[in-house]
Parts: sequence; structure tokens; C-alpha cells
Amino acid sequence: MTRRLSVTERLAADEKNLLLDDIVRQSEWSQFLVEQAVLHFGLDHQQFSCNDLRDVLPELGHGFLGAAINALRNAGVIEHAGQMVPSTQANTHGHRIAVWQLTGKGYGIACARRTAGRVKARIEQQKAA
Repeated sequence: MTRRLSVTERLAADEKNLLLDDIVRQSEWSQFLVEQAVLHFGLDHQQFSCNDLRDVLPELGHGFLGAAINALRNAGVIEHAGQMVPSTQANTHGHRIAVWQLTGKGYGIACARRTAGRVKARIEQQKAA
């Protein structure tokens, strides 16, 4: 038998679903920025958290960074490093957030993108010369 939700619980669930719909509608560009930041930090730092990423990313929609991180985790690009740190975001009151690291798959993607970027920069320099 399923428990019936109160009016307050139904309204809270509706509000949560609307927020999730807004997060899903974020642009592909925002997703690309988060991916690039994660891959960059993963190559340059063994471990990182959303605190690190927020410092280098433009303001994203509420909850989007967390949703993007979960997508990267589900895709096998990053994995939990077994640590938690306090959030530096003021409105979270220091709740604990995960520390992440690249997986082998994520490391491969990051290296390939970095190499491709360097090759592209060399080609641009040669064209300019």
C-alpha cells in the first residue's frame, strides 16, 4: 500500500521536478564548459571538487554543476575519490561535497583533447606565419 502524500509534500515534489526540468534545459555550451573544466582539473590535479570548478566556471544555473558532475560520473569519466570536503558556496552552509578524480577513460579523453588543442594551436601559428 502506497502512503498518500500531504499537500505540502506534493507541492515540494512539484517544485523539485520543475527545478530538474530547468537543469535539463541548460545549454550544451554549459555542459561543454563543465566537461572542459573537469578534464583540465583532472589532468593538472589528481583530485578536485566542485569548489575548484566553481572558481573557474562562469555562473551556471542553480544545480547545473552538480547535475553535470553526476552525468560525468554516470558516463564513467570521473569517480568518487573516497573523500568529502566542506562546500565553499555560501548558501550551502559548508555541507560536505564529494572529491572526484578522473577514471582511466576520463584520463584518455582529457589527454586526447589536450593534444588536439595543441595541434590546432600549432596549425593556427603556422597559418599566421
